[in-house]
Amino acid sequence: MKKLILHCLLFPVFAIQAQHNLPRPYFPPPGAWEHKTPGAMGLQPEKLHAAIQYAIAHESKQSRNMDSAQWQSFGKEPYSEPVGTLIDRADPSGIIIYKGYIVAEWGQPSRVDITNSVTKSFLSAVVGVAVDSGLIRRVTDTVANYMPPIEVYHPGQPSEVITPFASPHNRTLTWEVMLRQTSDWEGTLWGKPDWADRPDSNFATWKNRARHTPGAVWKYNDVRVNALALAATSVWRKPLPQVLKTAIMDPIGASNTWRWMGYHNAWIILDGQPVQSVSGGGHWGGGMYINAYDMARFGLLTLHRGVWNGRRLLSDEWITQSLTPTKANNGYGYMNWFLNTDRKLAPKAPASSFIHIGNGANIIYVDPEHQLVAVVRWIDSKAVGDMVGLLLEAVPE
Repeated sequence: MKKLILHCLLFPVFAIQAQHNLPRPYFPPPGAWEHKTPGAMGLQPEKLHAAIQYAIAHESKQSRNMDSAQWQSFGKEPYSEPVGTLIDRADPSGIIIYKGYIVAEWGQPSRVDITNSVTKSFLSAVVGVAVDSGLIRRVTDTVANYMPPIEVYHPGQPSEVITPFASPHNRTLTWEVMLRQTSDWEGTLWGKPDWADRPDSNFATWKNRARHTPGAVWKYNDVRVNALALAATSVWRKPLPQVLKTAIMDPIGASNTWRWMGYHNAWIILDGQPVQSVSGGGHWGGGMYINAYDMARFGLLTLHRGVWNGRRLLSDEWITQSLTPTKANNGYGYMNWFLNTDRKLAPKAPASSFIHIGNGANIIYVDPEHQLVAVVRWIDSKAVGDMVGLLLEAVPE
């Protein structure tokens, strides 16, 4: 039955290609990626070069020393001390993918660097696979119904039991509001209270405030993202990096160099074994360390709505939900799919485009209308929209 359903999902895509005599999309095989010159692909080389030079000239103002960079971003917060790995970053780098082919690259795209909150999009993917496979029945289910008490592992010390979704408020939270960052989840996880992440200026009273109705208020919050990662780990009953490797990264031909790290204290006992619950970003260190080529492969997967070379890895329904604007923030879908629906993110880009964004900035720009994917690393976040605009000037209308 599953094979029949998969065939029905893919048939319209390939039927349309055959009907219009369109070439089959190019997907790079593992360990290789075909390059083509911009001119051969109908792009304007000089304008493509200008966009790349703009990205290089507008390097992030954050330090290349990641301990210092984290302090620049989050040092004024309470509980701001890193609890995960931080490794100094490289020069600005990137790759431009057009119709599946590499048409430009710069810097050190093979360098494995922290990608910060682009990690959230990988977390969303493993939750999506859990939904598609039936481990999670519906995103509107409450997370609490999937969460037993969690035994936290402390090496050399007695373990403790936590219940992250047991409070009256947290028991009402669905997978949907967790994915959209509208949960207002309350609590402390891995030593970080929810209120300490990007707190209100008067956080002394903020931490004791009344909770918002789930779905009503959007708040970017890594403690809550980490609570989602812990819940997904419980559902899968295995480390999330293993799930991601098997379900997504190996099928898209990613390298074997990426690493998804958690915090040093984020260990639980699962089926009698210590398992690390990974983080959803690099706010306090950890998160995904990955090269630009592997980021681009993930971007190409999302460009093709979850299909890789004829094989569906994420359902079309999941992609649609990921691209549906959040009511409390119409520029945000599922984490970390930032949408261009209102053209504020990239004014010269199509409303259908979207960006997986992480601090730094690290971005995967995805533009289905132009069959374009761009990985840009360590660009000033304020320059992203203009860089995308310059890039699109190189693309034929």
